[in-house]
Amino acid sequence: MTKLTTHVLDVYTGKPGRGIKVDLYSIKSGKREKLNSVILNSDGRADKPLIEGSNFKEGQYEIIFFVGQYFKKITETPDIPFLDDVVIRFGISNSKEHYHVPLLVSPWSYSTYRGS
Repeated sequence: MTKLTTHVLDVYTGKPGRGIKVDLYSIKSGKREKLNSVILNSDGRADKPLIEGSNFKEGQYEIIFFVGQYFKKITETPDIPFLDDVVIRFGISNSKEHYHVPLLVSPWSYSTYRGS
């Protein structure tokens, strides 16, 4: 089954990004349309794919990870955090493949890649 999934690893604590809010948007002709909003589970993953099946289409997408809120809950951060929302824009060019967009994050850095 074709789908889009994600997970977050908090490299600051070495634990999954539990409770992080994630929003998914499609981008068409410069306009964003919200497709899904989830809160990550205790394993730092969404309980279901962000999109799947007939809703999983080729195109441009954006995932917003609300990491500023998460780090404020677990550690002392400045009033204006270095990272607040992490926005990842990416494309799905083959709707017959599984796309996985993980986020490795700390209060000061992040990394992502196309997983499987």
